[in-house]
Amino acid sequence: MTDNTAPDILRIAVAQLNPTVGDVAGNLAKAREARADAARQGADLVLFTELFLGGYPPEDLVLKPAFLKACERAAKDFSGDTADGGPGVIIGTPLKRKSGTHNSIIVADGGKILAERYKLDLPNYGEFDEKRVFQAGPEIQGPVNFRGVRLGIPICEDIWGDVGICETLAESGAEILLVPNGSPYYRGKVDVRHQIVIRQVIECGLPIIYANQLGGQDELIFDGASFAIGSDKTLAFQMSQFEETVNVTTWKRNRAAAGSQNGNHSEGWVCSEGPMSKIPEKEEADYRACMLGLRDYVNKNGFKNVVLGLSGGIDSAICAALAVDALGEERLRAVMMPYRYTSKDSLKDAEDCARALGCRYDIVPIFEPVEGFLHTLTQLFEGTKEGITEENLQSRARGTILMAISNKFGSMVVTTGNKSEMSVGYATLYGDMNGGFNPIKDLYKMQVYALSRWRNTHVPPGALGPSGEVIPSNIIDKAPSAELRENQTDQDSLPPYPVLDDILECLVENEMGVDEIVARGHDRATVTRVEHLLYIAEYKRRQAAPGVKITKKNFGRDRRYPITNRFRDGG
Repeated sequence: MTDNTAPDILRIAVAQLNPTVGDVAGNLAKAREARADAARQGADLVLFTELFLGGYPPEDLVLKPAFLKACERAAKDFSGDTADGGPGVIIGTPLKRKSGTHNSIIVADGGKILAERYKLDLPNYGEFDEKRVFQAGPEIQGPVNFRGVRLGIPICEDIWGDVGICETLAESGAEILLVPNGSPYYRGKVDVRHQIVIRQVIECGLPIIYANQLGGQDELIFDGASFAIGSDKTLAFQMSQFEETVNVTTWKRNRAAAGSQNGNHSEGWVCSEGPMSKIPEKEEADYRACMLGLRDYVNKNGFKNVVLGLSGGIDSAICAALAVDALGEERLRAVMMPYRYTSKDSLKDAEDCARALGCRYDIVPIFEPVEGFLHTLTQLFEGTKEGITEENLQSRARGTILMAISNKFGSMVVTTGNKSEMSVGYATLYGDMNGGFNPIKDLYKMQVYALSRWRNTHVPPGALGPSGEVIPSNIIDKAPSAELRENQTDQDSLPPYPVLDDILECLVENEMGVDEIVARGHDRATVTRVEHLLYIAEYKRRQAAPGVKITKKNFGRDRRYPITNRFRDGG
């Protein structure tokens, strides 16, 4: 039974914030501001996210002693703040102890650290490789007594596996579980998290509060969407997705043996007040993830503005829209670089797109540099047939111009290749692959179309761009083309994009075999050709700019295939 002197109400603030990896002083300042906000809202306790003080994921920064010392110093300073009688805190930080370097949290109240807890289940799959830099906690540590309430504090992966940590905490007397997380976004991830937590609630019988980080960190997007599941397995509160916020939730102890809420006839905690935000549908969620990723990459790395090549095609158009939405029209320079194969439609479409977005638009013809290259190479190329080499010179001239603009004005180049192109190598190294960041790197071509149509009828929250049609309908409706030769279209050398994308999703996301893909109705020769193109383009992807992770398996962190690779399914 619960001590009758223990409180019956606990107000827990969830700080869903956007830290920056390595900015320990900035993250501490952000934590202090959030705690002050929570205090004004009457919170007793503020729950921060995983490794908040150092930022997540810190990767090999954890191997640097000076970084660890800075994080621990910040943790001690923040703990001292709680001597003011305001809310206590639970905050994530790396800690080096005799048992190793741990992914940890501290619990502080009354000006001192009450407890430390260490992550036990270190993830080592997909985008995670924590076993590289951390040691697991030596044992499951029991609940922490916070102002008379016994709190269990598993850390992120501790609740994702089947290792019984939540159940053990319940058996040790925990009354409620508070979980700091750094859970990256992929399409449909909110539902996955809900199901994981419901499974743990069923196992341990306790309510679980799931606090998740917000913000972009290189390729990863942390989407927030913090929530709680009550002991009755229903959603107790739901915070917003892709928005930085501090929400105070009110929890009341149910002492009654009967007549309690939701038919729960045992003592326990029930959430009586908290937000219930709507989670965006998939197109909105993907678009906002790309927008957040681009904004944070540019801002956190100190770029004042960005530049991109605006070709009149769908990929550069949606990247331009994302840049204006993320950064504002004044921070984007769009450059059209026409050559003899650039159509009048493309010239008009690019100009119409730039005008709709309100960004700066320059035209820099590439006839002279391309012809200069061709003239220089005339003797070397004598007797050879004109083909892809000459086509790629156009792309590389454009890439050189964009990099020159970047060097001259300090603008980061936004590269614009989609996942379909990156999968099969339909991109030119040192040409259209030039750039610092790619917001659509993990979107297949048909998803680019879907998000473009969605953006033309919606303005996402937090977007700085205009309403209305920002991607001209002609760009969406016309056949895609690189325009590197007369009357060229992508379908000259690739299967139709609906076919290509389905085959690629089978190969990349689902690791399906050729026979399985053919059984879905695809032509075997087409499947084997796409598989071959996927493998031989690995060297290009290794040299590509980072980009926002949207799918379960992006190129880079999730899918790490060898460049030298002779395996082919069935051959």
